[in-house]
Amino acid sequence: MTSVDIALLGATGFTGGLTADYLGEHLPPGGTWAIAGRNQSKLEAVADRIERLGGVRPEIISADIGNADSMAALAKSTRVLVTTVGPYLKYGEAAVKASVEAGIAYLDLTGEPQFVDDMWLKYHERAVETGARIIHACGFDSIPYDLGVLYAVEQLPEDVPIHVRGYIRANAEFSGGTYHSAINQFSSMRESGKIAGARRKAEPRPEGRKVRGSGKLGKAPELGGWGVPMPTIDPQIVLRSARTLARYGPEFTYSHFAHFKTRRMLAASGLGLGVAFLGAQLPPTRALLLKVKDPGAGPSEAKREKSWFRFSVFAEGGGKKVHAEVTGGDPGYTETSKMLSESALCLAYDDVPQVAGQTTTAVAMGDALITRLQKAGITFRTVA
Repeated sequence: MTSVDIALLGATGFTGGLTADYLGEHLPPGGTWAIAGRNQSKLEAVADRIERLGGVRPEIISADIGNADSMAALAKSTRVLVTTVGPYLKYGEAAVKASVEAGIAYLDLTGEPQFVDDMWLKYHERAVETGARIIHACGFDSIPYDLGVLYAVEQLPEDVPIHVRGYIRANAEFSGGTYHSAINQFSSMRESGKIAGARRKAEPRPEGRKVRGSGKLGKAPELGGWGVPMPTIDPQIVLRSARTLARYGPEFTYSHFAHFKTRRMLAASGLGLGVAFLGAQLPPTRALLLKVKDPGAGPSEAKREKSWFRFSVFAEGGGKKVHAEVTGGDPGYTETSKMLSESALCLAYDDVPQVAGQTTTAVAMGDALITRLQKAGITFRTVA
C-alpha cells in the first residue's frame, strides 16, 4: 500500500467533508494524503469535488472501523491519521488502537472526557513504547482554550505562580456530532466518573509543582455579565498541558467559564442544559433527543459565515497581568475543520516536539500550531 503523509477517516460526513476540502486546498507542494472509509463511491465523489475545486486529489483507502486488519493497514499507510468519525465513545477506539500499534500520530475532534480517559488507560503506556502521539480534542474542543492559555502564559515571567481565568462566548449552531456526543456523555455520567477516577489513580502528577482547577458562579469583572463554570473537557485539557509543561510555573490555577451578558441568557442556557441532562438519563427520552439533530448534517455556508467565537484569557503571575483573546468564525464547523486540518499539517510538516503517548496540542505542537492558526485567520492577540 502506498504511504501518505496524512490520512483522513470520515471524509464523507459533514465536518469530515469540510476537513477534506481544507486539506486538499492547503496541502504543501509534494505533500501526499488520502481519504479512507467503507463506501468507495462516496469517497470517489469527495475526491472528485476536491479536484474540481482545485485542490490536491487524495488517494482512496478502503477501511472499516469494524475490521481490525483494515484499520491496521490504514495506520501503517500514513504518518498522521485524522478521524472525524464520532461519537467517539461508539466509534473511536479502533483508530486509536491501530495508530498506537503503528507508532504514528493520531488526531480527533472528541469532546468526550470518558473516551479520552478510557483511551489513556488502555493505550497511553503502549503509545509511549511505540512512539505514537495520541492527540484528542483538536477542534473547538479544545484548541482555543489549550493554545489560548499557552499564548497568555508565555507572556508572563517564568518560575512564578500563575493564575488564569478563561471566558468563552459564541454565537453558532454546533454540530450534530457534538450534540450526539453530549447526550451520550450525559447518559453515562456514572461510568464516566469511574473511568476518570481510575485515571486519576494511575496517572502521575508533576513533582514539586501544583496544578489545579477552580472557579465558581459569579460576575465576570473585566467583561461584565456572568461567568458560569464549565465542566467540559476543555479545562481538563488545559490542566493536562500545565502538568506537563514546566513553563506554567510552580503553582498553576485555571478557572474555565461560559460568559453570559445577562441573567436572562444565563437562565435560558441553564434550563436548556438541565432538560438535556435529565432527558438523557432515560432511554425513551434519550432516543427522542438524539433524533433532534442528525450527526452528519450541518448548517448552510451563509449561516456559518455569521457565526463567531471569542475566548478571553486573564492571566496573572509575577506581578504582571495579561489579557489575551482568541477569536474566530463559526466554531462548530468551519473553524473546527480548520483547526483539525492545521493540526495534521503541523504534525506532518513542521518541526514539533518529539513527544509520545496521549498528549495535548499545547504539548505536542504549541507555538508552531499557534503560528499556523494565525496565518489561517484565527486571531491570537494581547489586549492588554
